[in-house]
Amino acid sequence: MNGTTNEESPVAASEVTPLLSGTGLRKTFGQTQALDGAAMELYSGEVVAVMGPSGSGKSTLLHCLAGIVQPEAGEVRYAGRMLSAMPDRERSALRRTDFGFVFQFGQLVPELTCLENVALPLRLDGVRRRPAEKLAREWLDRLEVGDTADKRPGEVSGGQGQRAAIARALVTEPRVLFADEPTGALDSLNGERVMRLFVGAAKESGAAVLLVTHEPRVAAYSDREIVVRDGKSRQVGFAPVLRR
Repeated sequence: MNGTTNEESPVAASEVTPLLSGTGLRKTFGQTQALDGAAMELYSGEVVAVMGPSGSGKSTLLHCLAGIVQPEAGEVRYAGRMLSAMPDRERSALRRTDFGFVFQFGQLVPELTCLENVALPLRLDGVRRRPAEKLAREWLDRLEVGDTADKRPGEVSGGQGQRAAIARALVTEPRVLFADEPTGALDSLNGERVMRLFVGAAKESGAAVLLVTHEPRVAAYSDREIVVRDGKSRQVGFAPVLRR
């Protein structure tokens, strides 16, 4: 796995408060136990891969940590606040400002151009059209898809569309990026390019990344891994090493 490069001295994880954490998380859907006491911590600036087979509970864990799904037991904390106890309106506000999302199929709005898609989170947060689109264009350029700005999602390739989706996730400068199988719909070559640009842009912006995947080649871009199986989680390899 890729380690972080920094000349400053490392700090033990126990000395720093996690940016985002979940403990004792339980969630059922009908008769299915999706999470059974799962736990994890995410620290500022790190990339954590959550791995596991299909149906293991890894996507449910992401949704609980993002405040999309309410756990039936356990707690989720973000920046020292109890996310799982916030009203829906506050959690929704965090998903517009502090959290960014990248999904397997991008989920761009087909009626809008790529530029308008990237600007959309800013517009929803009250930013005027011209400055929103200026910032959106800058992010498309950074993700090497500036030439897609005036095209609709159906007119671009899968790899281009996914990079536009990443630009949309980063345009609000979120503190946490949630990525659920971000290369699952791409071939290996496009997947590698998307991951390189995604992780590079996230680290440059200072965002922490929670990356759900079942592919070792994608997890290799992370700083550490968490494995989820049968709704339970465990650390793989090493504890987080943090840097001031």
